[in-house]
Amino acid sequence: MTRVAAVDCGTNSIRLLVADCDPETGELVDLDRRMTIVRLGQGVDRTGRLAPEALERTFAACREYAAVIKEHGAERLRFVATSASRDAENRDDFVRGVLDILGVEPEVITGDQEAEFSFTGATKELTGSDHLAKPYLVVDIGGGSTEFVVGDDHVRAARSVDVGCVRMTERHLVLDGAVSDPPTAAQIAAMRADIEAALDLAEETVPLREARTLVGLAGSVTTVSAIAQELPAYDSQAIHHSRVSHDRVREITEWLLRSTHAERAAVPSMHPGRVDVIGAGALVLLTIMERIGAEEVVVSEHDILDGIAWSLA
Repeated sequence: MTRVAAVDCGTNSIRLLVADCDPETGELVDLDRRMTIVRLGQGVDRTGRLAPEALERTFAACREYAAVIKEHGAERLRFVATSASRDAENRDDFVRGVLDILGVEPEVITGDQEAEFSFTGATKELTGSDHLAKPYLVVDIGGGSTEFVVGDDHVRAARSVDVGCVRMTERHLVLDGAVSDPPTAAQIAAMRADIEAALDLAEETVPLREARTLVGLAGSVTTVSAIAQELPAYDSQAIHHSRVSHDRVREITEWLLRSTHAERAAVPSMHPGRVDVIGAGALVLLTIMERIGAEEVVVSEHDILDGIAWSLA
């Protein structure tokens, strides 16, 4: 076993996985898995820069993670940064801060690299399964971007497009500095058109409609699963490898987009940091399912973070 630590810093959240990996058996044993909503991408779509307060929230989480990594005695650490830091003019401030706290330089990876990690993390334990048809389409709906990967045991094609729950919320659902509560029909229509255009772009290089199994990753998808199951609290075990039908995704998306902030916040499985962006994330998922004709989505709690961990093993 090799003890590794993987950090995935996205547009909306930063996550840590400390795990023991055995490359020979394909076994990955979690020692600590945690997530903090930091909104690193706050305003990036509008300003092109990482906000000072967003950087400080992220650095505070890094200090917490540094203590956890030290406690577990991880032998190797990899810090991967995705969409928000890839887009920002002042990304050097971010790099210096992470290096000071964790002792490693964050790798600001490309969207294609991000997709490779997501596919590995999501499908490593599905490979060889006789109850899920191949090829898989792995969809990782993040805060700033969405990754599409089609593959069997290995990646065949991948594409990252700038459509995510935070970016869509900020671009379409904010009016006079506040998120619409609930959004108007015109706002939803504009957001859907943006998502459809991104799917057109993805289909230029990724054969989305060839997929036989849709695998959905990240917080928007897992939260939809939690709502579908009416869980009394967020439960990773109940969510991992659950299946949500297209009809149920549509019902939940429609409810999220017509609900108020207070109604969404009252959902017991809802993370407070997702209340304002979950409607946009669910609409991304629904639009993908409609585009490829998927009858259901298989939900995975294992994603880019697990892929990063495997890259260290």
